This record gives sequence, structure tokens and C-alpha cells, in this order.
Amino acid sequence: MENCLMLMFLCYMIKLITSDSVSVRLVNGSYPCDGRVEVYNDGQWGTVCHYYWDIADAAVVCRELDCGTAVKATHEAHFGQGSGPISMALVGCSGSETALKDCWSDSEVAQQNCNHDEDAGVICSDSEQRLRLVDGLHLCSGRVEMFRTEGWGSVCDAVFDQQDAEVVCKQLDCGAPVQVLGAAAFGKGKGRVWSEEIQCRGNESQIDVCSRSSSQKHSCSHDNDVGVICSGYTDLRLVNGSESCSGRVELQYLDKWGTVCDACWDMRAASVLCKQLNCGIAVSVVGSDWFGEGSVEIWADVFDCDGNETKLSECSISSWSRAECSHRRDVGVICSNSKAHLENCSSSQTLNCSSTQHLSVKNTGRGSIRLVGSGGDCAGRLEVFHNGSWGTVCDDSWDIKDAHVVCRQLQCGVALSNQQVPAWFGPGSGHIWLDEVECEGNETSLWSCSSSGWGKHDCSHKEDVGVVCSEFKEIRLTEGCEGNVEVFYNGSWGNVCWNQMNRDTVSLICQELNCGRSGVLSASAPRLKSAPNWLDKVTCRPHDSSLWQCPSSPWGLNNCDEDEVAKIICSSKINLNVFWI
Repeated sequence: MENCLMLMFLCYMIKLITSDSVSVRLVNGSYPCDGRVEVYNDGQWGTVCHYYWDIADAAVVCRELDCGTAVKATHEAHFGQGSGPISMALVGCSGSETALKDCWSDSEVAQQNCNHDEDAGVICSDSEQRLRLVDGLHLCSGRVEMFRTEGWGSVCDAVFDQQDAEVVCKQLDCGAPVQVLGAAAFGKGKGRVWSEEIQCRGNESQIDVCSRSSSQKHSCSHDNDVGVICSGYTDLRLVNGSESCSGRVELQYLDKWGTVCDACWDMRAASVLCKQLNCGIAVSVVGSDWFGEGSVEIWADVFDCDGNETKLSECSISSWSRAECSHRRDVGVICSNSKAHLENCSSSQTLNCSSTQHLSVKNTGRGSIRLVGSGGDCAGRLEVFHNGSWGTVCDDSWDIKDAHVVCRQLQCGVALSNQQVPAWFGPGSGHIWLDEVECEGNETSLWSCSSSGWGKHDCSHKEDVGVVCSEFKEIRLTEGCEGNVEVFYNGSWGNVCWNQMNRDTVSLICQELNCGRSGVLSASAPRLKSAPNWLDKVTCRPHDSSLWQCPSSPWGLNNCDEDEVAKIICSSKINLNVFWI
């Protein structure tokens, strides 16, 4: 009998609004994506009581209104008091619902216990913009969408050019445009397609300021949606040289200038810089004793250039270097159009002068071998490129010395022994190119090691060799899509501290783990004391598409107490809490 009464009580206290006629809107905000939440039910609009209103509930509203992710759930009539009925209270969304009507709520409490000074509201990530980039790899790339009276709509590629992209990137605090891509490169949008021609000069602060031509010259559909990729790096220079084609490298990220750590730089990146400055090609990469130490920020983005790009911003950024960088490691470049520092050198290719910090940069043939199957570049099944196709390597005679050479050639640190990490990544297919590989361990390339010859083997693919290098990195939450944040590095799992961790960082971690688009920092559980504190001060930027691109302290360098380990609950795991009243 008690169980029946309890069930009846719960059914009375918590009701699910299921009417298909319910819709939602935001009222009295400054922008389209913030305001007081109002729901339409039984022919009239009503407000939502703020009892237990939280970020998971706000996330559903933002998603339903196509306003991005939730920034804040507001309380106490933050956007002013509404009028009319109070339709919902004790809203309990998990955060994954597509509409507010799908969440639990209690209309009886709303009507009997709530007042309009308790009206709930939301602030969504798109709240301060009538412009956004959608479905890109990061917040500063994607399909261009603009908000007008009729709602959000995409922009036709026939009416959009580089000058328009300059304004878009600037308005979104995303730097400068790298590429303008048409033909729905970031997928097809929904709703309207704005087809009037936008006529920006490039120096406007907002796209709305640009003039428009109302003539309908183009027939546009979502097949013609335009997209933009912006870069945070907006300018570059060579400083403290005798002329403009040699000097200490300094890059401008948004509005801040900074030097570049030598751990992040190679001859290919230097060649692109020289080309961009109209200084010819790179002759040498040198240390700080050539052009002195800087005094500004230090950028540790690792530029992964092919060497044929025309601008440094066109190079992909593979990671943020977690070496210990100081201004003693500021990198400099000498381009071929520079006459400085060349007269007393015996070779224009090596610049073998008196500098004690000259950096010798070689092409290691990285593109001719790869590690496959781990999701990262520094672990996986070993494959080599020969005669136009990729093939595997047999594990006969394979040992740690051979693996060290592979890791060195891939710039992935040193090899981890099989006792530290099982190096099995499944069988390959196609050719088995090498067998009986034998290295001394000090070679710079696998091609310097002996083997039985191309295609000569007595192996099957179940003997394909795998390698795990010390620079292989992974991330996980200890309980799937929630829990303490841990990263794998140098053969062991370790903790991540929450110092300086921001909302963008939390969201990026959840997205990388396929655990929803956002999350919240929570009080951490006790950390595993035997594990190292690998990372601290992780602060992701809008241009970062992977945690490894985000700035942080160097590996193992932290100021992290026992209770400062980051714990995250991603939006796919934010569960309904049942509250008693």
C-alpha cells in the first residue's frame, strides 16, 4: 500500500509535458539567443519557474532554438518578469533532449508555488551575435550563417568574397580568413538562403554595416552555402635583424605579438614565412643568440607545413608544444634574400658559424612511414610507402631498437617497450613490404637499417608490427562520459588539473570523446596518487579542434593539489535529479 501511495505521489509531483503544440521562445533579451524562457501551451504563452533550473535545461532550449550551446541558466527574472501563466517548474532535462517539451516538469508547482520574480532565462553561445560559423572543425571555421528578422539563414557563395570573409573573421574575434569555401563545404544549412550581394570593403567591424545589393542575380540553394576558415595568426615579422629578411620570428595572434619556441619550428615553416615576406626561401633556422631574446608572449603552436603554402596561416597546427620554452629558445630565421650573417659562413646551406644554438633541420622522410590504427600519429601499426602503395612490416627480428628509429623518424620521442604498452593494432592488408629489419638504434631513418629487401618475407598480416612512441597521447574520463580527466603520455595515464580550465576546454574534451557538445566542471574525486599530474593550466582557444592544440604548462610541470584534479560531466551524462518538496 505504501508503495502505491508513493507512486501516486510521484506521479502527482512530476508531470511530463507531451503536447505537440508546445513551442518555446526567448523574450526581452538583447540578442536573438538570450532572454526569458517562455513556452506556448493550450493557446497561450507562459513562463518557466526557476526552481532547479540548470545548465542542462538551458542546453535543451538553446538546441531547440538553434542558438548553439548553453552559456548560463539565469534565475530570479534576470530578463524581467513575464505576465500570464507560469507553465513549468522543476524542469528536469538530461541535456540530450531535442525540445523542452520532452523534459520532465511539474505544472502544479508552477501554478501554486511560483511567482514571476522567479522566471527562468537562458544565455546561449550565439546570444551576442547575429553571425556565426557552423559545423566546422573549430569555433572559427564553418558555414556562414546570419540572423535576420525571419531567423537564421546561410549565405550564397556567389555573393560572398574575401573582403566579406575579412569582416566575418574580425567580427567573431577569429582573426583573419584563410579560405573561403563554396558549394556547401561544411554541409547544407537549414531554413533560408540569403542571396543578396554583400559588399564589404574589408575594414568594417560588423557584417551588418556592409552595404547590400537587393538585385536577385543569382539562383541560390543550400548547395551553394558558403563557408569560411579563419586563423588566429594575423601577421608576422622578423625582428632585430639588420634588414627585414632576417631576424627573430614574431607572430601576431589576434592582437598580441609573441615569439616562437624553437621546439615548434622547422625548415618547412621557415620557408613558408620567407615566402610570405617576399624574402625568397629559408636558408637557416637559428637560435636566440643570433637575434636576441624577445620580451613578449611565447607561442608554442607546432606548425605542420608542407613547405609549398603561400602563408603561414595556411599550415595546419598539429599541437601545442609542451617542452619547457623560455625566451632563451626564441627562434630566428634567415631568408635567401638576406645578406646578413652570410659573408663569414662557409656554407649558405648550413650556416656553420659560431652560433652555439644553431638548429640543424633535416628532412627526415616522415611522409614515407606512418603509424595506423590508434587515432594518433605516434602509435599504431607500422606502414611504409613503396612503389606507389602502403604496406606493413613483419615482426620477425623486430625489437626496441628498431622501434626507436621509427619514433625518431616520426618526431614522436622514443619507443615504449611492449611491457609498458601492448603494441597490437590489428592486421593490415595489401603488401608486406619489409621483414627481418635490424637497426642499431641510432639511425635517423628506417631506410638506414638492414632488411631482407622489398617484398621479401615469410609472414602473414597477423605478424604486422606495431609501435608506441612516448609522444603518443590519449584522453579519457574515468567513467565514460563523466569523471576525472586523465591523459596518456610517455607510457602512463596521469591527471589533469583544473587551474585556468575554461568552458571552451570542457566543451572540446566532451566533443573529442563523443560525449555531447558541452559539459560542466564538477568537484573532483580523489586522484590516483601514484599517477603523475601530467597537465595544468589547459586553456583552449576558439581555433583549437583538439585538446593537444590547446596551450598548457609543460608536461609534468604543475601547481596542483589533491583536490584540484579536473572532473567533467558531459552533456550526454547530465542526468535528471528528483527533488523532494
